[in-house]
Amino acid sequence: MTGDLLARARAWADADPHEGDRAEIVALIESQDVQELGRRFAGPLTFGTAGLRGPLRAGPAGMNAAVVTRAAVGLGAWLAGAGHAGGGVVIGYDARRRSDEFARISAEVLSAAGFAVQVLPRALPTPVLAFAVRHLGCVAGVMVTASHNPPDDNGYKVYLGDGAQLVPPADREIEAAITAVGPAREVPRSDDWGTLGDDVQADYVAAVVAALEPSGVPSRRNLVVAYTAMHGVGAETTRAVFAAAGLAEPVSVPEQDSPDPAFPTVAFPNPEEPGANDLLQALAERIGADLAIAEDPDADRCAVVCDGRQLTGDEVGALLADWLLRRGVRGTYASSLVSGSLMHAIARAHGAPSAETPTGFKWIIRAGLPEAPLVFGYEEALGYAVAPSVARDKDGISAALAVALLAAELKAGGRTLLDRLDELAHEHGLFVTGQLSVRVEDLSVISGAMARLRAQPPSTLLGRDVTYADLALGDPPVDAVRLLGDGVRVIVRPSGTEPKLKAYLETVVPVHEDAGLIAARGRGEDELDQLRAEMSTALGL
Repeated sequence: MTGDLLARARAWADADPHEGDRAEIVALIESQDVQELGRRFAGPLTFGTAGLRGPLRAGPAGMNAAVVTRAAVGLGAWLAGAGHAGGGVVIGYDARRRSDEFARISAEVLSAAGFAVQVLPRALPTPVLAFAVRHLGCVAGVMVTASHNPPDDNGYKVYLGDGAQLVPPADREIEAAITAVGPAREVPRSDDWGTLGDDVQADYVAAVVAALEPSGVPSRRNLVVAYTAMHGVGAETTRAVFAAAGLAEPVSVPEQDSPDPAFPTVAFPNPEEPGANDLLQALAERIGADLAIAEDPDADRCAVVCDGRQLTGDEVGALLADWLLRRGVRGTYASSLVSGSLMHAIARAHGAPSAETPTGFKWIIRAGLPEAPLVFGYEEALGYAVAPSVARDKDGISAALAVALLAAELKAGGRTLLDRLDELAHEHGLFVTGQLSVRVEDLSVISGAMARLRAQPPSTLLGRDVTYADLALGDPPVDAVRLLGDGVRVIVRPSGTEPKLKAYLETVVPVHEDAGLIAARGRGEDELDQLRAEMSTALGL
């Protein structure tokens, strides 16, 4: 077994087009570091929830020049086989380590394969690339980013000509094409590709503002917004959108405003993580901000803080859906199956259709019907599409603008986002959501827990009867289980981007005028704690 591993490692090193990456593998071979080589050659990266994503390291199980070269060849071969030979491809990249290099490699490989390749002029947000695919009439787009992953990761997202991310079977067909690629060192390259100007970013800004129609929002200039780009690439574009919409410039956390791939002020560059927004909250308090907004490093997601409390993704999703519906925006409202149910209750009250999709915006963005196209989609992990006609993916910049416009509208009436959430609780009940999340070293723990749950699902939760559904039997199949009862809902699934098992918990508590919201919140938190305990037992954790 060791001999086979060393042989595979030598073959990979011989074919590696990057001197530094090749030296990494050679050093591991010479030191006989079988354990580390085993990690590097455990298998190729695959298209998960959000494309290829993994640590920056040499070998097939990492992000490196050889893996990116092979991915570009496979994508080009698949596009040609689908009748798109010679079409346009637009490539973007963020400010992470090696992102610009990986974008250049992709441009050289796809250009040599006969595609008309254009690269964004500098590190820019993912939503700008998603917009550019359709705006420029391309057959595909590539974004080099690891979004909110740890600093040592990078990734490779592929968009098709409709502006949306890959879904089966395209992802598996491209993986098959990648597997068929020969030695990466022998892949043809060409410098016959172009660099775009600033007009694509300007067109994106104009399209976002036009889609959200800010002119009807009162007192926009009076709103005070604290903001952080979290060492990512969102600041410039976000400021441009706010300015074009007539809002005062957001006050940025200075230590986090410029791109820095080391992410020095945060332990984990994810606005969901505890402590990630500490500097933002401190700034908001100093300046008396009405609202605080944090974008993740590629600006496709955003977190919202109001009066010192960070809202959940479900709360922001409900607020944005409510705002759009009250503005008369008609069409389908969609969320992923792991997101909460309040948005669907709000849509139902307005007589609007809503849809529940598998996890990931590649599915959310495809919800809707010709007679009721998607007008809003969200997922609880802080992703929102408030202008899917502009970018067919989650977009933290347009979401930040929408939240700011909503906050300005509420401020004009002496209210806040929290006040509107209270009003929605009185109208629809208090929807309390939370998670049971378990990070593992051994992935067999996750498969074992899922097998245990499928074999013996609980028949009651919170003392209420629940029905069991194995979503792996659905169309499309999803590796998840749903437990549903009166005012209680649990979805259990392995994470698509991290070695975690997640149970998404929800309980709905009626709000009575005599008891009020305080009592309802207390009961809701107690029920969440009970749900966590019951699901831990059911999963054997």
